[in-house]
Amino acid sequence: MKIVTWNINGVRARIDNLVHWLGESQPDIVCLQEIKTVDEQFPRAEVEALGYHVETHGQKGFNGVAILSKLRFDEVNRGLPGDDADEQSRFIEGVFSTDKGVLRVVSLYLPNGNPISDPVKFPYKLSWMARLERWATERLVLEEALVLAGDYNVIPEPVDARTPEAWLGDALFQPQTRQSFRRLKNLGFTEAVRSVTDASETYTFWDYQAGAWQKNNGIRIDHLLLSPEAANRFASASIEKHVRAWEKPSDHVPVAVELTLAAA
Repeated sequence: MKIVTWNINGVRARIDNLVHWLGESQPDIVCLQEIKTVDEQFPRAEVEALGYHVETHGQKGFNGVAILSKLRFDEVNRGLPGDDADEQSRFIEGVFSTDKGVLRVVSLYLPNGNPISDPVKFPYKLSWMARLERWATERLVLEEALVLAGDYNVIPEPVDARTPEAWLGDALFQPQTRQSFRRLKNLGFTEAVRSVTDASETYTFWDYQAGAWQKNNGIRIDHLLLSPEAANRFASASIEKHVRAWEKPSDHVPVAVELTLAAA
């Protein structure tokens, strides 16, 4: 079973790329971030025509997450618990039946947090990460296959940036941000890409500015975290980097994990 995360940076603007990629890559479950549309305006018909079920948690103009799945959803949960005042659409969980039991897949879009001097934005990022840690702690008790997939807006280590010194003042690379990510991982998650390679220049995002793609001036901020039960089914992980060279690309590329699971 192939599970992919992709920050699409506007699904309606890139529906042609999405449809082409779905046909090429043939993922079973796709976690999209930054769909930038309300639920009613998601281009559902084009995706459903390819055999996918679609569940969204949209927001007008920015944010928004979705899960596309060839498996039927048993359950869908929208919004990260822990703050009833949080109206930003950044979290959706799908529950599926497989031949090895329950599979839970989350599409998450972690707050950017910039600028760090802002009295609201960076504290919101850290509080959101703390809520995610609490939520994940509760889910891990269930001892089910769980995949936390998304744009984390976290550069975990210096090797995950072409020029780490350029990010020292950025919320994505602050010590508190990286510590929060480590705490989440240390609950018992396996980070899919780094479980297969420790190579430098392993990136998932290239800015539109200053020829970042052409210069390979990238960062790695899109991650797939696997619970122990999901990691036990791990087969491979990959970054579909070539998609960044397409016409009208997102600044992120798909990141995939394959698990030895099948639909029930």
